[in-house]
Amino acid sequence: MPGMKATIDQTLRNKSSLTTEKGWERVHAILQAARRLLAQDGYAGLSMRKVAAEAGMTLSNVQHYYSSKDVLLEAALLSTMDEFQAKMDRISAEMRDRPRLDQFLSTTDMFLEEITDPVTHALFFEIWALASRNAFASSLMDRMLGRERKTVYNLIRGLNPAIPDEEYMQRAILMVAQIEGLMLFRLDRESRREQFLAVRAAVRKALLNLATVP
Repeated sequence: MPGMKATIDQTLRNKSSLTTEKGWERVHAILQAARRLLAQDGYAGLSMRKVAAEAGMTLSNVQHYYSSKDVLLEAALLSTMDEFQAKMDRISAEMRDRPRLDQFLSTTDMFLEEITDPVTHALFFEIWALASRNAFASSLMDRMLGRERKTVYNLIRGLNPAIPDEEYMQRAILMVAQIEGLMLFRLDRESRREQFLAVRAAVRKALLNLATVP
């Protein structure tokens, strides 16, 4: 996971202790604990002490890597985005001999599956809500949306030569809005499987049209 480690290194302001595998494993455990607690208790209920207890560490261990709750929140969300990117890279590698349109559809399916994961759904839902009243969360959300739009743009650009790059950028913005909009709905891919599959098929069709129809 070199890409993810690079992002974590940046959020840690180049802590020397992260040069060891053990240091990176500790950071990963902290970030996973922060994500679970944020999804469960929200931003107001998130604390460095709770994260330490959830990760099975002392408070000083957590503070060694992250000086504040907001710094930890930033790292947790950026690492989540890196996990999405890693999955996209894996799809691209596994399907390198397949048409780009097939790669796009497989990536779309991955996104629609991931956003219905309970922790992922709750995590992003909380940040969306927080962004409306917290300047830091709003800025962080803008950064995340910017990454998503760029990623989608790179996926769809050139799928139809009749669509100019400028229009593909606008379409990427619309596609991200549709995917993120599903966060408002509590789609249950387990107990309401038929409903989930129906919504996924409809969104998949809409995204396909945006990616290919002039």
